[in-house]
Amino acid sequence: MTSLRPPQADRPVGSTQSVTALMELTEASAERHLGAICFKIGPPALVGVEAEWFVHDDRCPTAPVDPARVASALAVLPESADGPVFPAGSRLTYEPGGQVELSSPPAPDPAACAAGLSADQAVLRAALAAEGLRLTGTGTDPLDRERQMQATHPRYRAMERYFDRGGPWGRIMMTGTASVQVCVDAGTERTYLDRWRLAHLLGPVLVGAFANSPLLEGRPTGWKSTRQLVWSRMDPSRTLAPPPLADPREAWTRYVLDATVLCVRRTDGLPWDAPAGLTFRDWLRGGGERGVALADLDYHRTTLFPPVRPRGHLELRMIDAQPGEGWRVPLALVSALMDDPPAAEEALEALERLGHAGSRAPRSGLWRRAAALGMADPELRTAALACFAAADRALSRRDGELRSAVVEFAERYPARGRCPADDQLAALRFGAAPALQEDSSC
Repeated sequence: MTSLRPPQADRPVGSTQSVTALMELTEASAERHLGAICFKIGPPALVGVEAEWFVHDDRCPTAPVDPARVASALAVLPESADGPVFPAGSRLTYEPGGQVELSSPPAPDPAACAAGLSADQAVLRAALAAEGLRLTGTGTDPLDRERQMQATHPRYRAMERYFDRGGPWGRIMMTGTASVQVCVDAGTERTYLDRWRLAHLLGPVLVGAFANSPLLEGRPTGWKSTRQLVWSRMDPSRTLAPPPLADPREAWTRYVLDATVLCVRRTDGLPWDAPAGLTFRDWLRGGGERGVALADLDYHRTTLFPPVRPRGHLELRMIDAQPGEGWRVPLALVSALMDDPPAAEEALEALERLGHAGSRAPRSGLWRRAAALGMADPELRTAALACFAAADRALSRRDGELRSAVVEFAERYPARGRCPADDQLAALRFGAAPALQEDSSC
């Protein structure tokens, strides 16, 4: 069984790469490699979660936070080659705009996963608080403060220039958005097709129920999930869902090879910018400056951001960051619906009634309705309540603590036609400044 922990996306080119990774690829060998690794088959056994936050200064929330302050705050933690060491083993990464993310180790059940990440989040929160900093869990930075590219790695510099060709959306995504990602196993040879389909059908409900980004630059945008709007306006070759072919392996293989190349790794300090319009398939056919190695293909996969990304396991990427420990609810909901067969069947029945005609996620009408309206959309609300009820029944068979969090969220939000974004908008209507949400109840 493959680990749910994602690979180190920014590992520099160096002598530690295997000979296999450096071997030159052909189009046929690339297709065979992708078909073999995109869905690691086995009984669902592991779950993981990645939670991301903005960092704000308690005394001056609208000011950018110097990354040196964050580094100073975290210097009190034990260090390893991979960064700060947390008690439960979560991995800390820094996003281009200064956001921080904790990625849990894979766990045998959502309760164990939640317990570990909660403990590590508490350590992170305390370390930052000692420097007068705080975490804010929301899908877009709610405050009107300057967004700065803090990352200097050539990957992110190449990303910045690449996305700038298509307007402001890529830069907003990198510096002004944050998410929760839930990772589940792909399933067995008999079930992985159904799990792939269910993950995509579930997407609009997850967008709408957990919408938590109604503000950008301190002002309402008219969308409950502005983060989802941003993603829907970016390069479609890397943000749309793969085409709905009968064979997901074939669909993903085509998707990867037909996506444009975002960066080409180079040594000696040279920029990583890729030629405009070059797809990976073009590169394999001789269109690049050099031959293609397996390491290039595996790195290219880390620059693709569809709503559901197969990385051996399935990574669900459509959920806005949540306040406090609110990430526990989508973790519990997704794992219950994906891993409990009766719950999966109930959810599928409710989701199929929504209909999914039109363009692919996240640009279809249903996904846009979820991002714009959240749980105010009556059809999405009905489907969401059915999914929460199915998850509740699944959790009643295994997890009391996370079950109560799921029930409380369902009663507070979908049952009332609301989502977390409505809390931010209500505060704004009453004249309050945009909230720094990390300590809000969930």
